[in-house]
Amino acid sequence: MSRFWTLMSGLHQLAGPVTMLLYPLYASVVAIESASKEDDQQWLSYWILYSFLTLMEMLLQPLLEWFPIWYDVKLIAVAWLVLPQFRGAAFIYNKFVREKVIKRYYPGIAGGHEYRSSSPNGKMKNKLADLISPKRSS
Repeated sequence: MSRFWTLMSGLHQLAGPVTMLLYPLYASVVAIESASKEDDQQWLSYWILYSFLTLMEMLLQPLLEWFPIWYDVKLIAVAWLVLPQFRGAAFIYNKFVREKVIKRYYPGIAGGHEYRSSSPNGKMKNKLADLISPKRSS
């Protein structure tokens, strides 16, 4: 029975890095190479949320030490964010970050046209390109 618990402990320790880092890294590379934007949104959302979770965990570490099941709760939460059946990262981003933050404080970004402006001839131009390229004098 001792070997069983040793095996279970080892699997438990491996589950975190695999679920939180290895699979998301692999899926992010696949998403970059695919033509679909839905998977890009899922994985960009995941990395935003995972970074925020890691930052909060670092700041609140003295408090989290009092909760012995914190690692298990974090593992379950991150699994929900990662698993394609749930698409939890995209859900959290769409329902909370986009609705509560982006639309309120950055309304131009919400429509997806935040870097576009109309040029005098009616064509859309990129503001960043306008900023970088020198103005020509006529």
